[in-house]
Amino acid sequence: MKMKKLITAAAMLGCAIQSGAVRQPVEQTRDRPNILWFVVDDMSANFSCYGEKTIRTPHVDRLAKEGLRFTRAYATSPVCSTFRSAMITGMYQTSIGAHHHRSGRGEHRILLPDGVRPVPAIFQEAGYYTCMGSGLPGVDAAGKPSPRDRLGKTDYNFDWDREIYDSHDWAGRAADQPFFMQVQLHGGKIRGASSAKYKETEERMAVEFGATTDPKSVELPPYYPRAPVMLRDWATYLDSVKITDRHVGRVIDRLKDEGLLENTVIIFFTDHGISHARGKQFLFDEGSHIPLIVRGPGIASGKTRTDLVEHIDIAALSLAAAGIETPAKMQGRDILASGYKPKPAVFAARDRCGEATDRIRSVRTDRYLYIKNFYPKRPHLMPSGYKDGKLIIQRLRELHAQGELSALSAKLLFAPTRPSEELYLYGPDRWQTNNLAENPKHAGALKRHRARLDRWILETGDPGPETPEIYVLETEDQMKSTRNKTAREIYRKNAEMYQRWASEGM
Repeated sequence: MKMKKLITAAAMLGCAIQSGAVRQPVEQTRDRPNILWFVVDDMSANFSCYGEKTIRTPHVDRLAKEGLRFTRAYATSPVCSTFRSAMITGMYQTSIGAHHHRSGRGEHRILLPDGVRPVPAIFQEAGYYTCMGSGLPGVDAAGKPSPRDRLGKTDYNFDWDREIYDSHDWAGRAADQPFFMQVQLHGGKIRGASSAKYKETEERMAVEFGATTDPKSVELPPYYPRAPVMLRDWATYLDSVKITDRHVGRVIDRLKDEGLLENTVIIFFTDHGISHARGKQFLFDEGSHIPLIVRGPGIASGKTRTDLVEHIDIAALSLAAAGIETPAKMQGRDILASGYKPKPAVFAARDRCGEATDRIRSVRTDRYLYIKNFYPKRPHLMPSGYKDGKLIIQRLRELHAQGELSALSAKLLFAPTRPSEELYLYGPDRWQTNNLAENPKHAGALKRHRARLDRWILETGDPGPETPEIYVLETEDQMKSTRNKTAREIYRKNAEMYQRWASEGM
């Protein structure tokens, strides 16, 4: 009887491993797997394996075919520095006080709470060689030849020691030493935000790929007008996806050539969605939904997971894959662990970005996205030196002033105020355009999601907005680092306006 139970248990474990539910145990030897992250800037899940039809992305598709693809992975913050602060600690950025974009770098300093450490430091302590760069010596993060190899993008909103990174590349490690590598790629930033940058990307595509993406072929979210500038921008964005995909393929080929591929856990993801009027910096799917693919030893191939996961889970997953104990305080979870139970909800937060003060929180469940706007008297597209410097935002403002936007675009992008609560139903509302918060048929769901978000805010120690004094310190520090006089003056005037809004209770 005991033998029968053992055989049954072994069979069940084998099925679990084949389904991608758990990973095989890691031996604490020199054969521990390497861990490699692809971290891509400003890019949504516009890959063929995620349903993108306009372009083909064979290398990321190959990762998905050979690994495990998550369809409902979300960033806990949709802007670079707060995302990366959460990513590198496995903590909600709100729980560690790193939730305001590009903060803690001047007079105001931010220290990590006791028991919270950057993941590279943990890997390093366990004997791993820690590195971060482009993954291709002599090539930069945009996939261009470069005479200088350098450390990749960090962008952390807290004090940290650069010694947690041994190098920009794994080539310098000791013989048989496993490595933890972050391949940091410019991704959507390659396309730029101006006509000159669009032209540069188009010329590069003509040389390297033989053709550019046809602007007329792209699909835009329904709230963006099909104006020439908007179509060209999206087309060059898709070109940046193709450039990124090829870079990924070249790194994978390098791993294979060096005999490292089959002992390397590869985790591919982006740091938030496309930089656009309703994407980056916002909690709709356009800004917060990200691709997530895991491939490597112990990971079943060609599998798909549809449960909700958060990007902070990547830290816990990676440590576990290397056989390293996860810190007790870490909020991210090993989503490949034996016995892992899917999350009933995932959360996200947006706070000050540059001079633009905001506070938005969200909770996603299987059927709904609930968003709470803490400053509903302010418009969606608030003044922002960063956003308003983009050609697409300038064109949207022009079209709005000329009365040429659709009713949907005008409502979602340029209404003078925002609803205090938003509730969207997944499935029929792909782009979150139909707010059900005041629909009595969904009153029960609204109440449940409101309560769930309130509990999360309390339980995770969300500190909320900065004090007026800290706002001044942070914005003055950012103005000092802005070399362009015109940009600095725009930033200063905007900061004064936000201070006035705050004093007026807006």
